[in-house]
Amino acid sequence: MTARASRTIERLPWRLRVVLLTLPATLVAFGAVSAAPGAGPSQTVDVRPASEARCIPFSPITSVDDLNGLVTTMRGGQEFQGADVGADVRLQDGRRLWVFGDTLRSADFDGQRFVRNSMLVFSDECADVVIPADRGALVPDRDDGVGYWPMSIAKVERPGYDLVGLGMQRVRGAAAPDGAAAFKNLGSAIALFVVPRGRTPQLLDVRDLGPDSADASRPAWGAATAVDDGWIYLYGTAQPDKELVFGFSLQVARVRPDDLLDTSKWRYWDGRRWQSRASSAAELIGAEGGVSQTLSVFEQDGRWYAVSKRDEFLGTDLVVWSAPAPTGPFTASAPVAQIPSDEDTGQLRYMPLAHPDLLPEKGSVIVSYSQNQIDVSKVVKDPFLYRPRFLRVPLPR
Repeated sequence: MTARASRTIERLPWRLRVVLLTLPATLVAFGAVSAAPGAGPSQTVDVRPASEARCIPFSPITSVDDLNGLVTTMRGGQEFQGADVGADVRLQDGRRLWVFGDTLRSADFDGQRFVRNSMLVFSDECADVVIPADRGALVPDRDDGVGYWPMSIAKVERPGYDLVGLGMQRVRGAAAPDGAAAFKNLGSAIALFVVPRGRTPQLLDVRDLGPDSADASRPAWGAATAVDDGWIYLYGTAQPDKELVFGFSLQVARVRPDDLLDTSKWRYWDGRRWQSRASSAAELIGAEGGVSQTLSVFEQDGRWYAVSKRDEFLGTDLVVWSAPAPTGPFTASAPVAQIPSDEDTGQLRYMPLAHPDLLPEKGSVIVSYSQNQIDVSKVVKDPFLYRPRFLRVPLPR
């Protein structure tokens, strides 16, 4: 591609970039994605098409036992050995996207062995790992080494393709998953993908939300996301600097899908109405006895639910908060499961996420939770220790 053509592509807005990336693969050029107005800095993103690794076959999934059997026995290829998070969304073509955080690859992988994020595409009997052109993280690190952890995922259907948004944390830390002390969260970000029917997801843009800051009392928007009635709801979590408060509070903003990257068009619920000042966002759930930093919020049968581990890493209770609307008021249930970490074995259990359209059954929901080890050498030796587990929990009536 000539320098002039590259500069022309760079000036295109992301909506036109969708057209570029939904053309046949042989016609897709490479260039840089332009910024959208009203938010933080946008990365320069190489749009050479990502590819998918070879299919990893598995048997049909019909139960929670099947899900746990899959994650505890399926040997990933070189591209995927173990990871945490595991947020998912079902596409219009029936496939399912799963996004993961810190991801281990095998020692003989031809590329970056540890990446801050990754994506798998599941069909009914096959899993493919999405590999970017540089064989690094799917959402690339910034030039200064700051990477991106996925928190939530949501999609909006368009004719012939899906627009998929990821809520992400910006993180500066060690070059391996060495535990909570090894990194600093610097704020949130939004990554936008286009997924043509039957084809590989392609990154359109990455947008940092606000300046870098390790201040946990500033809401991390995109900690959970939901799409309903033509709106994208972005939930933010914040932790006040108060002694013996280990949970996070919950707030909510909303925006039309086409304006997702333009934060000047976001509106924040202040307890009575939607307005333009993020500082006026009301707490839907308080931090004391509150949610984890990353959680799930979804609607089912006209009721809204927030699923989280109470009090983050130090907590044990998996709790479901329910509400009549996306703005609350949210009421906590009695604990529906226990997912404690184990100091004796060094096992960490954290970040439960709901999967409401996975093996759906009325009155319940599938929940995954992440696992890790304080002793990283154990994970390197046995990556199966570093994969999510699944359970089914009841929803409050």
